[in-house]
Amino acid sequence: MGTYVPMSIMNDTNVSISVLERLTEEWDALTPEAQKAARYVLENPNDVGVSTVREIAEAANVKPNTFVRMARQVGFEGYEDFRAPFREAIRSGAASFPDRARWLQDIRKSGDLGGLYAEMVEGAIRNVEDTFAGIDSQALNAAAEAIWASRQVFTLGVGVNNANARNFTYLASTGMTQFHAIPRPGSTPVDDLAWADERDVLIAMTYRPYRSEVIEAVRIAREQGLTIISLSDSPASPIIRAADYGFVAAVDTPQFFPSSVSTIALLETLLSFVIAAASDEIVERVKKFHHRRRQLGIYAEDSD
Repeated sequence: MGTYVPMSIMNDTNVSISVLERLTEEWDALTPEAQKAARYVLENPNDVGVSTVREIAEAANVKPNTFVRMARQVGFEGYEDFRAPFREAIRSGAASFPDRARWLQDIRKSGDLGGLYAEMVEGAIRNVEDTFAGIDSQALNAAAEAIWASRQVFTLGVGVNNANARNFTYLASTGMTQFHAIPRPGSTPVDDLAWADERDVLIAMTYRPYRSEVIEAVRIAREQGLTIISLSDSPASPIIRAADYGFVAAVDTPQFFPSSVSTIALLETLLSFVIAAASDEIVERVKKFHHRRRQLGIYAEDSD
């Protein structure tokens, strides 16, 4: 039997692929029952990292011990050792959202929340480090200057990135007046950009799976002459390729939603660059904004 690596396998995880290759190489030495187990793994590799030995044995219609023997025949101590590369593939972000959700549930069943906690912390720190290591501060400064010089700034995010866009717009609006988070309630991004032109800036963000409405809004914005600043997870992202200033944020996480940690950090840094590029009046605006809040009793007396 020749080496077979199914198209559905997590194709950027070389370790899990090597396990599949070992299965095909040892195929003739496996018992008929072990071959049934191996066939199930080859055809359903994403199930391995999220299933217990009992669950995967039931799916393959063999006894749990068959999977244990199969794992040992191809050089592993047991099933847990065998499925470790597949679990790592899920941790690294190569599996689909549902598979990663199942993996999280599996961790909870095993009581291994301490390991998940450590991985979340490590992932957040690594994402921030990787993001800023890959960013050219001069490009960030040029983007900030374009924002300050613009007539209007539209910040676009949908799904979880809608909250990130609105947070950025809220912070910017404490000292500047030309910021708008889109889509507005009851509107679409394309509608919100209908009268925008070369005097304006669009800050757009989307991460895999990329949102079609964001891609379309960037395309329209380019046709209308806006300066485009894009945040995404790959240099090959359609909104990065269409941008005047593109910034790649690392979003890997053990859980099944892309992490927003590096996106928020990047947006906060971009805003700090805008303030640095701004005229001195912005400092007075921010002071006036917060002074008015204190006058209105919005802040508690002891919150200074």
